[in-house]
Amino acid sequence: MVISSMGGKILNNVIIKFPDIAVFQPVINGVAGNLVGIQASRLSTGLHKTSRLGKLPEDITTCSLINPLSTFSVPCCSFSTMMSNNATAAVVLLFLVVPGHLVFNLAIGLSQGFGVITAFFLVLYLLAAVLQVGSLLHMANIMVHSMWSRGVNPDNSAIPYLTAMGDLLGGAFLAAVFQIIDWTD
Repeated sequence: MVISSMGGKILNNVIIKFPDIAVFQPVINGVAGNLVGIQASRLSTGLHKTSRLGKLPEDITTCSLINPLSTFSVPCCSFSTMMSNNATAAVVLLFLVVPGHLVFNLAIGLSQGFGVITAFFLVLYLLAAVLQVGSLLHMANIMVHSMWSRGVNPDNSAIPYLTAMGDLLGGAFLAAVFQIIDWTD
């Protein structure tokens, strides 16, 4: 709740200066929340299928989960089929960010006008979206495995934390996009 409140505080502070941010906030946070929710569920299902709650599979314990390569690189934990499959899924989900956001920005432009959506805005916005989802996918990898090893079922606990972090990161990155554009105008 505290994490979500911080995201709301960011939005409340910047919406006065940048009213157009309100149109993009639900999109950037919604896409990120859905994509990271998919990955967290995949990770948790894989753990449910291969081990008992409280004990990580042996091949995962040798991977350094803090290293982002364990989230996005198949060769990093190639000896673990589960980690390789999870890395492949994370990369696929990350690749969905740009086309998904382009479609949503087109819809926003068609309904609200293309005044805000310039080439520079799109580059910054897509960079923010990729950073947000990439960070969340890595957090999901760490959080789900950490919760599992502590005997906490990540199906019940991980997604609310991840979506709250997504709201916070999305609000902060989106505010940064609008601020950078304001500085360059």
